[in-house]
Amino acid sequence: MPITAIDVHCHIVPGEFPAYAGKADASRWPQMAAGSDCRHKNVMIAGKNFRTVSDECWDVARRIEAMDKMGIARQVLSPMPELLSYWLDPADGLAMSRHVNGTIAQMVALAPKRFAGLAMVPLQDPDIATRELERIMADGHRGVEIGSNVNGVAIGDAKFEGFFAAAEKLGVAVFVHALHPASLERIVGPPRLAPMLAFPNETSFAVASMITGGMLERHPKLKIGFSHGGGTFGFIVHRLTQGWKVSPIIQEQIKTNPLDQARRCYYDTLLFSVDALEFVAKSFGLSQLFIGTDFPFELSEKAPLDALEKLGLGEAERAMLYSGNAERFLA
Repeated sequence: MPITAIDVHCHIVPGEFPAYAGKADASRWPQMAAGSDCRHKNVMIAGKNFRTVSDECWDVARRIEAMDKMGIARQVLSPMPELLSYWLDPADGLAMSRHVNGTIAQMVALAPKRFAGLAMVPLQDPDIATRELERIMADGHRGVEIGSNVNGVAIGDAKFEGFFAAAEKLGVAVFVHALHPASLERIVGPPRLAPMLAFPNETSFAVASMITGGMLERHPKLKIGFSHGGGTFGFIVHRLTQGWKVSPIIQEQIKTNPLDQARRCYYDTLLFSVDALEFVAKSFGLSQLFIGTDFPFELSEKAPLDALEKLGLGEAERAMLYSGNAERFLA
């Protein structure tokens, strides 16, 4: 039986954004500007070039061409994380969500056998986000991408209780991506180090908050996955679990073993190391991993299947890691 690879962590950027039509503040409303050639554009935010992106972000034919070269049968499209726009007024955030989600839906419609969609919601207003979650799932999206924090508030905070309760009830797949990480002032060196140094810690904070805030205990059927292999949480969870075992105070608040809770979550394979991948698989279980590439950005995995092939897996395990776990996550 052929094994088909599903990439759960990859992003899109719309080829264009509508003009700002709100009444709050247009300064951080994204716009596209011409790039150095016909295949690139600049994503402009607050008057600055946030990122130069290629037409693989929005052009279905170009994406499929790249997927075929990588051995990827299907991509699960999600927004470039900066487009989550939690810093916008909630009404503006809803308008941005609907434009980006519409782009994803159009791309899926053009190649439904090659793409599925993870939408976005304006989580800066959890009530609006919850209502929008119900609407987008009716539109055929497979789930949502959310940031690791919302304007500095970790996703495990009680203010997001209603949102996660709705996600659990609807069976929504929730994919968490590092966003605006904490402690950037501690980074020493050249620019652009944040994705390498700060994102792993930020993702770890997000996973931890879902456990230490009790969100996973209250919503045991919630399907939630984390980017970049869970960041540094694969190491931290063992220390957290040991602390839980020896501290009655912590056990009063966290009733369930943290490691057991972490093993109910999903994690992508975007680790750039076979050794790291083996460690994460051992910590969380092979059944909880799915492929992630961060396509089509600079810090992406260009040959995502190479590391997986070096794990020495049997056919059933390969099928699980290539597609089975992703299919279970996405229902």
